[in-house]
Amino acid sequence: MTSTVATITARDNPLLARLRRLQRSGTAYRRLQGLWIEGEHLCNALRSRGRVPLQAVISTSAYAQPALRELAEAAPRVTCVSDALFATVSELPSPAGIGFVLDMPAVPALQPHAPSIVLDRVQDAGNVGSLLRSASAFGFKQVLALEGTAGLWSPKVLRAGMGAHFALDLIESLAASDLQALRVPMLAASVHATQVLHEAVLPFPCAWVFGHEGQGIEQGLAAHCRLALRIAQPGGEESLNVAAAAAICLHASRVAA
Repeated sequence: MTSTVATITARDNPLLARLRRLQRSGTAYRRLQGLWIEGEHLCNALRSRGRVPLQAVISTSAYAQPALRELAEAAPRVTCVSDALFATVSELPSPAGIGFVLDMPAVPALQPHAPSIVLDRVQDAGNVGSLLRSASAFGFKQVLALEGTAGLWSPKVLRAGMGAHFALDLIESLAASDLQALRVPMLAASVHATQVLHEAVLPFPCAWVFGHEGQGIEQGLAAHCRLALRIAQPGGEESLNVAAAAAICLHASRVAA
């Protein structure tokens, strides 16, 4: 691919203004119908999945590095800016110097038989990103986020997901009633369950449900789950972080499959 390379010097350039808006709000991507991913790791993760960005934005110091220049030129358009201007579109303490502009991915159709995770009002962006990483690692390719869950494509979730987004089918802003389309059993992870995870016979494929950090899974949704399971904690802590609990549950499902 031969890229078109241009330079921006004005802080109020429309492209840079748009990128700042995308960074400023966790849900701006829904209104603007676009994404901004920053950093060599995320950009390489996108490329490793065979996806082509709309545009690369790169700082002058990064463009002087052959590996980052080559990565930027995977995009049909490359925009170079000064290091100071790049810092205005970065939320990182040390700006990475390179990022990709993307269209919003098309929302996939819900797959009734796919191994899935369901997020019920999980609100911490770091937890949501970690949950996506575990889902991808253990082969749960469909993520169904109910209304009230942190935006799956928000900048903080993208950073915490470390590229997992590009391997998953993500559907958000669902109602609990939408889950009636699933044809795999739902399993609830709950600290209050009597049955422990390591003693259960786990069905696969399945849909694991993980709930709000403080309130857990909504009662009506929990009632539709075939099993409610807790993770044995011989050390005696009150509960596990939802992302840590999810990693244990998803691993247990794949080991048992």
